[in-house]
Amino acid sequence: MSESPLVPPGVDPTRPSPARIYDYVLGGTYNFQVDREAAERIRAQSPDLADAAWVNRGFHQRAARWMAAGQQIRQFIDIGSGLPTQGNTHGVVQEAVPGARVVYVDKDPMVRAYASEFLSGNGTTAVITADLCEPDSILKAPALQALIDFDQPVGLLMTAVLHFVADDADPWALAARYVGALAPGSYLALSHVTYEGLSPRLVEEGVRVYQQADGVYPRSREQIGRFFSGLELLPPYPGAEPAVTHIGLWGAEAHELADSDGSHWWFGGVARRP
Repeated sequence: MSESPLVPPGVDPTRPSPARIYDYVLGGTYNFQVDREAAERIRAQSPDLADAAWVNRGFHQRAARWMAAGQQIRQFIDIGSGLPTQGNTHGVVQEAVPGARVVYVDKDPMVRAYASEFLSGNGTTAVITADLCEPDSILKAPALQALIDFDQPVGLLMTAVLHFVADDADPWALAARYVGALAPGSYLALSHVTYEGLSPRLVEEGVRVYQQADGVYPRSREQIGRFFSGLELLPPYPGAEPAVTHIGLWGAEAHELADSDGSHWWFGGVARRP
């Protein structure tokens, strides 16, 4: 990829962005040379970078589809949505539940610049530019309040986002704040990068790369499991026990084939608010 998009207001093309790095690895076009170089530094430590990105994207889509098709969830909040790509949330859930409402949230101004690609044209989607570390401003945003009925169950999607929040900002309390605002019967889908089982050189290089983009904080399976405290964790596939797992396993039709090397970059799961 040799061409770069125009630089929207508020975007610094000399500093890598998590949303744009992810976009590049998924084959998107909303990225700059600095993002491509950052991604290739990580890929040099592991050929599984693209697999890991697609594993996360697949988990996000399967979890959203399961909530809509299996549980008839009609409204979704996608926090850390990233840039438009194949199979955006509203496209996935509206196949199962026509008219399902989706609010996308991301702090990257690049997402705001291309927000029109998230908008369905029929008033069922909205985009909010905000930092997930400010839950009150997000939950009270007029665009969100216009589409989300907090008296009814909500599908909350927090995939590949909480590992950008440092321990001193208490990401566990942040997740609990969002879940606590939702009605009983709501669901949380969450994925998070881990360091367990990965090459120390890969983890170290990833941390160095993302230091230019406000940091990344891989966590253990136990730490990631804390995000589901107080919730009813679901089995990742029929016949399994409820558990936080490598996310390639969650909802996979052939779980024995789904646990790829890229899946081992992540832990996550889906849980219900009782």
